[in-house]
Amino acid sequence: MTRSVKLILGAWVLAIIAGIAWVGIEISGGAPSIGGPFTLVDHNGKRVTDQDFRGKPTVIYFGFAYCPDVCPTSLLLMQTGVDQLGPQAAAKVNLLFISVDPERDTPAALKEYVAQFGPTMVGLTGTQDQVAAAAKAFRVYYQKVPSKGGAPYLVDHSSIFYLMDRDFRFVKHFTHQAKAEDIARALKPLL
Repeated sequence: MTRSVKLILGAWVLAIIAGIAWVGIEISGGAPSIGGPFTLVDHNGKRVTDQDFRGKPTVIYFGFAYCPDVCPTSLLLMQTGVDQLGPQAAAKVNLLFISVDPERDTPAALKEYVAQFGPTMVGLTGTQDQVAAAAKAFRVYYQKVPSKGGAPYLVDHSSIFYLMDRDFRFVKHFTHQAKAEDIARALKPLL
């Protein structure tokens, strides 16, 4: 094979690779697929869907009321971030806590739990299937962890805040290590 034939073949291979890469970028472009329709029950026992939260930006956290550490800290952070906006702006934001432990987190249990963080936080639960569908829509990992020695079981879960716009479309996520100021700053342009 002559040198010029090798160069031509090499150019063709590079062109094919570049074309495949370009198509791959185009196919995978766009907003991430996070969020989606759900039907759950709020802490007052009322059936709700994602449609009920449209019209306001929404911050969502998945956890469970018996969580000993990360969940209460995260919910306090979420509430503090919204409170930094001031009372009028804070009233224009939905705060949702979606339980990944529907076995224990009844509407009554969630009502008592979310009240500790502020009057506007909404606790949501449902059947195992409803919770699993909501978690899947938001790509949330959770798994019941058996207890040892008669202690109550725990639920291992991802710890992420999801920021949704007024149309309930995903905007951004935060880890539980975020600062309240980060949440407030991300919410301001959505109000």
